[in-house]
Amino acid sequence: MRSWRAAAPGAAVALAGAAVFPLALGSTYVTSVAMQVEILMCLALGLNFVVGYAGMLDLGFAAFFAIGSYTSGLLAVDAHWPVLATLPVAVAASLLGAVFIGTPTLRLRSDYLAVVTLGFGEIIQNIVNNLNQTGGPEGIYGIPPLSVGPLTITSTTGYYYVFFVLVVLFVAVSYRARRSRLGRAWLAIREDEDTAYAMGIKVRRYKLYAYMAGSVLGAVTGTFYGSAFVAIAPPSFGFNESLLVVMAVSMGGMGSIWGALLGAGAVVAFPEVFRQFAQARLLVFGVALVLVMVLRPQGIWPEEGLRLGRLKQSARRATRQLTHWASARLGAR
Repeated sequence: MRSWRAAAPGAAVALAGAAVFPLALGSTYVTSVAMQVEILMCLALGLNFVVGYAGMLDLGFAAFFAIGSYTSGLLAVDAHWPVLATLPVAVAASLLGAVFIGTPTLRLRSDYLAVVTLGFGEIIQNIVNNLNQTGGPEGIYGIPPLSVGPLTITSTTGYYYVFFVLVVLFVAVSYRARRSRLGRAWLAIREDEDTAYAMGIKVRRYKLYAYMAGSVLGAVTGTFYGSAFVAIAPPSFGFNESLLVVMAVSMGGMGSIWGALLGAGAVVAFPEVFRQFAQARLLVFGVALVLVMVLRPQGIWPEEGLRLGRLKQSARRATRQLTHWASARLGAR
């Protein structure tokens, strides 16, 4: 992983560019898309604790996103709490869910754990879809805007900066955790769970810590998501949302902070750029995803850095194979 000092100049440029982005463009649509990118970035950084650091495949991460959104939404609409006041309760609810599902199941590995987390995500979605208290299929609407002191945020640009602050905060937390003793234990578990256990690391406990850390980031994002969009509904927290988050982390690079950010940007922005192709844009996105996985299987920005030389070698190798295949086909004719 590149040191913070080496990445600081590029991070400063990216930070400054993101800060002036909505002001420079002045487009509500583009700002809205950028805000969706930031939301997925927050979720990808949360899942990165589970998948990237601890090496556990989680296919139901949207469950914690839903817990945060619905807990905050119910308190804000029914009990008339300020959105910020609902944040600690939403985080506590997500931690309770993480402990409830994580304690008996995190001893599982690989595909078995993926199936359990997938089931957990579906259970949460079905609960909010069928309970009258959560609004059923219609969800919750009329969630009040976020108020910070005398400032009430109602515009898309305002919420862009809210999620911008969240992304910066989550990046700082992720970097700090990655460099800590806890982060090193997670990485040891990811590389070889049995060896980590033999070295005295309490594997199940540290797995649970990673699961809980990811749930907190998901719940915090969900809290502000409901306020930004005024209304929430079960379809926003289904398997497709979990899959998008997993795709962002895997495309960007497992365990890479900057990779999670780039992956989230690519997953949201790419279909929007090719929106002119209507439904075919999903096909184009799928082809692009396959190419990224073939040319860059370790992700766009892996933990060890960009290493563009390897990318060039992969591209040359793929070009040679394609040329050889084309020549063989033409020769056969």
